[in-house]
Amino acid sequence: MEHTIKSLFEADEIARRIAVVVDEMGAHECHANFVMVGVLRGSFVFLADLVRELDRLDRRPKIDFMTLESYHGGTESTGVPRMIKDVSVDLRGAHVLLVDDILDTGRTLSFAVKHLLNKGADHVQSCVLLDKPSRRLVDIHADYVGFTIEDTFVVGYGLDYDNHYRELPYIGEVVQK
Repeated sequence: MEHTIKSLFEADEIARRIAVVVDEMGAHECHANFVMVGVLRGSFVFLADLVRELDRLDRRPKIDFMTLESYHGGTESTGVPRMIKDVSVDLRGAHVLLVDDILDTGRTLSFAVKHLLNKGADHVQSCVLLDKPSRRLVDIHADYVGFTIEDTFVVGYGLDYDNHYRELPYIGEVVQK
């Protein structure tokens, strides 16, 4: 099926919003054992920009990643998150900021938060680039949100469609022709 990409958020708009989100979290993210955990693969660009912006506030988090999968190549979530790669840093006593690309049904974020708490984190907060509240099936809310969007499939800025379009410097909506 053919499709086009319609821009929703340009690179400069994303950068401005990240600065605001970091200002919002700045006062809270000063714990001595501060760990940022990115959910791969979609969050890697967002996490990198957050970390660089946190440098402005002299925050020095440890950084790790976990790989969870719930889409398996399609545009609809299977509803069951799978752990592909776990974190390797010791989370006991840590203040964790979980960074994900999209808060959609809530299943993945809920699974990840519980998992990190079970690994010994004292506290887990979440930061998502995009929030789709109309799709929520699990009662969970992100502590920090880049943008709230409608129920649409998006790519770019780390987000993909069957492993394509992650490299786009903007976030765009996939429009079927």
